Amino acid sequence: MQALLIIDVQPDFMPKGNLPVPDGDTIVPVINQLQPYFDLVVATQDWHPKNHISFAGNHKNKKEFEVINLEGIQQTLWPIHCVQNTIGAALHPNLKSESIEAIFRKGTSITIDSYSAFYDNAHLKSTGLTGYLKDKGVTEIYFSGLAADICVYFSIIDALNEGFKCNIITEAVKPLDLEVYKKQQLELLKKGVRYISIDEFLQNKMS
Repeated sequence: MQALLIIDVQPDFMPKGNLPVPDGDTIVPVINQLQPYFDLVVATQDWHPKNHISFAGNHKNKKEFEVINLEGIQQTLWPIHCVQNTIGAALHPNLKSESIEAIFRKGTSITIDSYSAFYDNAHLKSTGLTGYLKDKGVTEIYFSGLAADICVYFSIIDALNEGFKCNIITEAVKPLDLEVYKKQQLELLKKGVRYISIDEFLQNKMS
């Protein structure tokens, strides 16, 4: 069974948001176009407490995008974003949500960040997504969402380690840092991840 995973399509990651991904809003209609072709659609939300350790504003004399060491883990200090129960943390208002069967929230612990849809950054706590997908009989995941070089990338790494076949719809993701994303693409291709355009995907479904 195939599932569509929609990662962090939230206002704070859009061009006018607190942590904008360039052209992040362009993926929304693509994801809406994809949803009817999947029996299972699942989404994630970045869902931080106000005093989250990843926010630069919660550290004295630290700047946004500075990288620090937190108990052996490299942590980028981000602008305040996706704070629980704020408009910026909601699903994008133009994202169709009728088909979304479950939403997994991540980054809820004050003391550690969580890029992946499956685990926190130290792999200490599971979101429960692996078990949910496997209980549904999912063997293959199509990835969409933001940001391609951070939360989508780390989600794919974990998904591969959990035994899922992984695909990326190229127009359904956007990176924060394009150069980083290009390097990751080469890495993921070597790991067996398939990149497919929306046109190719639709042609395969209709043939």
